[in-house]
Amino acid sequence: MSGFVAELVGTMILIVFGGGVCAGVTLKKSAAQNSGWIVITFGWGLAVMIGAFAVGKFSGAHLNPALTLGLAMSGDFPWDKVPTYILGQMIGAILGACVVYLQYLPHWRVTEDPAAKLGVFSTAPAIPQTFSNLLSEIIGTFVLVMGIQAIGANKFAEGLNPLIVGFLIIAIGLSLGGTTGYAINPARDLGPRIAHFFLPIAGKGSSNWKYAWIPVVGPILGGMFGALFYKAVFLQDVKPAFWVISVILLIVIVAAYVGEKRLKHPEAAASK
Repeated sequence: MSGFVAELVGTMILIVFGGGVCAGVTLKKSAAQNSGWIVITFGWGLAVMIGAFAVGKFSGAHLNPALTLGLAMSGDFPWDKVPTYILGQMIGAILGACVVYLQYLPHWRVTEDPAAKLGVFSTAPAIPQTFSNLLSEIIGTFVLVMGIQAIGANKFAEGLNPLIVGFLIIAIGLSLGGTTGYAINPARDLGPRIAHFFLPIAGKGSSNWKYAWIPVVGPILGGMFGALFYKAVFLQDVKPAFWVISVILLIVIVAAYVGEKRLKHPEAAASK
């Protein structure tokens, strides 16, 4: 199995289980309806674990463009494989979302809330604030990528690493996920959002493209910084890219903060 196919299949599995648990908890007349955040976080942790077990020996089971880019930036993954990995992840995420749509086919029509339907496919902030939402995704993905590298540095019984990574996903969801729904993965959010846009979902409403850039940009920046931070702090291998990404990260965060302030107080911004 090629890296492209492995990433496609693994990400599709990830979305089938992850999107599936969101659908089960959210959509009306599902037996799992209203079973809560704990069920969702455990469902996503298991989704990552199963996807990683399925394709780990073929591609390393990145299943996440933020991880792929982070590892490439830190020198742990060849740049020439990055495009095919990310393409596989995106296609897999779209296909996985389509499977979830088909699995819950009768439930879309009886669920009136368009936001609930979109929530099956993609994330949304509990409190919409550009600066805070972006920061949440950066922090969550920073913890994810740094945590994966830290887990990889430890010795477990053969084959147990995906299980530990699954627990890491659960921990991130429980501790950090309540703000934005912890996309922490551009493919996980953008792929299903694209599927939501094209699928004939009854009463689906908007795909919320205005927010869609945050769960893409935030995880990419957080993932790259997490990988470079691990190298610099844990392994004392400070690469020039560490400082470049640090500056870019600072600029983006400051720009998001200033932009949000200007939107909140347009009169004061205009007077300046």
